[in-house]
Amino acid sequence: MTPMPALITVFIFIYGIVIGSFLNVCIYRIPSKEDIVRESSHCMSCGHRLKWYDLVPLFSYLFLKGKCRYCGSKLSKQYPIVEALNGILYVVVFYATDFSWDSILYCLMTSALIVLSVIDYRTYEIPFGINVFLFVLGVIRCVFGKGDRGTLMIGFFAVSLFLLLLSLLTRGAAIGGGDIKLMAAAGLLLGWKLIILAFVIGCIVGSVVHLFRMKVCGAGRMLALGPYLSVGIFIAALWGNGMIDWYLGLFM
Repeated sequence: MTPMPALITVFIFIYGIVIGSFLNVCIYRIPSKEDIVRESSHCMSCGHRLKWYDLVPLFSYLFLKGKCRYCGSKLSKQYPIVEALNGILYVVVFYATDFSWDSILYCLMTSALIVLSVIDYRTYEIPFGINVFLFVLGVIRCVFGKGDRGTLMIGFFAVSLFLLLLSLLTRGAAIGGGDIKLMAAAGLLLGWKLIILAFVIGCIVGSVVHLFRMKVCGAGRMLALGPYLSVGIFIAALWGNGMIDWYLGLFM
């Protein structure tokens, strides 16, 4: 890696962890219907209002050794994990998409998927606002992107319509409404081929991981599908076309 790409990588990572800090705010406040913009950041234990130097992504957590400066209570490891994950994935997105227009859209998509994954894992609910945000990204790509708009619009229905019918037939027992909306919004962003691939990947990952959690961790049968669908969406967005070409090449 030459010095310039290394410098760009560091810049993207720093930008990613800064956005990751805001994602933590969303993860904690959205489920409790708190304001994510105007309310000041505070300690979840003592309620003390945090200063700017308490909120430096990653570094504040490491400097404070994972404890609140004011009451000494342990801080959740979620803070540095989400920040670092968002920074790392931003770098992955930019390099996988060759610093294109899609890089920005997919970075925003990645942040939204992180938020909904953590919230869905904890509450078994996908916030409607996150799905709206992903839908807006899809609309932006339809209007300003260079891809086939027909493919993107079909993607809105390709998986979501199937899931909707499944939900109606099982009276909501098989799939949640948030998952249906997620696949509709992501389908508009990715197109029908990639969203179908994303769904297949998500189901496979979900089956393997949740069976492992049931055997090893004693998890129940009920699972939050959002995190696994998010993994599928992320993989399909960055490498899906190559995976599809490889698969079709096996039959040629």
